Amino acid sequence: MVADVDAVREWHGLDRVAVLGHSWGAHLGLLYALARPERVSSLVYVSGVGLGHGWHEEFKRNFERALGERHARWAELRAADHDGGRELAVLQWTADFAADGERHAEAMATPWFRVNYEANAALSEQMRTVPEETLIEACRALTVPALIVDGMADNRPRWAVDSLEQALPSVTRVRLPGVGHVPWLEAPDLFRSTVADFLGDRGGS
Repeated sequence: MVADVDAVREWHGLDRVAVLGHSWGAHLGLLYALARPERVSSLVYVSGVGLGHGWHEEFKRNFERALGERHARWAELRAADHDGGRELAVLQWTADFAADGERHAEAMATPWFRVNYEANAALSEQMRTVPEETLIEACRALTVPALIVDGMADNRPRWAVDSLEQALPSVTRVRLPGVGHVPWLEAPDLFRSTVADFLGDRGGS
């Protein structure tokens, strides 16, 4: 997928690009910057989960707490659903928001595109093969300016991103209070200004 990102950049005839990634895409953006730093003018890392893998258990507890009594229904759907059904996805995505989750999740699922859980699991497993220490060492050599954006109400623990912040030589971290995993839906104006200010300070490149 790093090669795919570079192919898109090349197809558009761009020498260098600002790269923004969200959640799993934040990690992909980071991997692209590590592999092709000369092609990246800046990196925006939104709602990522950091360089390690120790965050999963806390996330599971937070997720279950966020769904409350609906968690039983989610577990039932997850056990039975092998084709990426809409009801399962909407229920799962509801937990990603600090407020008004059902409305946001319904909007995300409209129009509906089936979730490929098999591909999701395979990609997640592949990313676990690189030790955190290896990624930290690589990040220490990355001179690309980076912005980390955290929604502080995200179910994924934000401490998981600390080692990434500490490893990057040129990094700004912005924490958005009362915002979950998808900040541009919950706080669009604040998210837009945060990213625009960061990119604007670098000439919009």
